[in-house]
Amino acid sequence: MAIIDVYNIEKKKVGEMELSDVVFNTDVKEYLIHEAIKVQLANRRAGTVAVKNRAAVSGGGKKPYRQKGTGQARQGCIRAPHYVGGGVAFGPQPKSYNLSMNKKARRAAVRSALSMLYKENKLAVVDAIALPAISTKGFVSVLKAFDLSKTLVIIDEQNTNLELSARNVKDVKVLKADHLNVFDIVKYNNVILTQTAVRKVEGVLQS
Repeated sequence: MAIIDVYNIEKKKVGEMELSDVVFNTDVKEYLIHEAIKVQLANRRAGTVAVKNRAAVSGGGKKPYRQKGTGQARQGCIRAPHYVGGGVAFGPQPKSYNLSMNKKARRAAVRSALSMLYKENKLAVVDAIALPAISTKGFVSVLKAFDLSKTLVIIDEQNTNLELSARNVKDVKVLKADHLNVFDIVKYNNVILTQTAVRKVEGVLQS
């Protein structure tokens, strides 16, 4: 089992805890991390962009002039793409960009991302993050104690004081363990977990 130090919010060591090798010290499979991020970003795309083609543009119900005898090229509709105000030829239409990834591979990708951070010493565990009140200054002091920037904070349950204190801090995100995902793990340089969040993550990812 991997061992990691446990700190309080002032970065004073208060103990140690064992981490599951299956979750935090497994082989890093970069191809799974890449696949999970690709799927996650693709599924964020709305795919709602659209333009009107010649059938969707209003007007132009009859021929602009007769077929023969005018000396001009024959025309069937003034809403054709080559007319001003006409429809767009081959323009974008609504589509789905959704991709899928099976649960086993998705969990393996999260394990790989966490293991990568652990092996790079970018993972920290605290006993708890209990702020007495909503205070951005108080939360920033916690980050300064750990000398961290661009940090993902993972908690096990709702912590209103912490979440509201961190919402205006640049490059910081507070995330519940239930919503842990590869993109957020890789996006931030460092990850702080509470002890209870560690156990919750292990409970999900070991299965």
